[in-house]
Amino acid sequence: MRLSDIGYKEIINLSDGGRYGQLSDSELLFEPSTGRIRALLIPQYQGKFSFFDRGDFMQIPWDSIKKIGEDIIILDTAARY
Repeated sequence: MRLSDIGYKEIINLSDGGRYGQLSDSELLFEPSTGRIRALLIPQYQGKFSFFDRGDFMQIPWDSIKKIGEDIIILDTAARY
């Protein structure tokens, strides 16, 4: 699967039902020695006008991803947070 194939899928957290936007809004952390994806950096929007108010990023380990479906990416952070 290519990164461009999953770019516009909605990210959903299985543990609390939270919606984290689309992968295209996020950034990826790579392991420099192997080139493998290490984590997702998901923006934590603060304030009412989130388009203009970008806050910090929440780091989600790649192994938290349980399923990449046709329209969504399901992750489970219950064991981590």
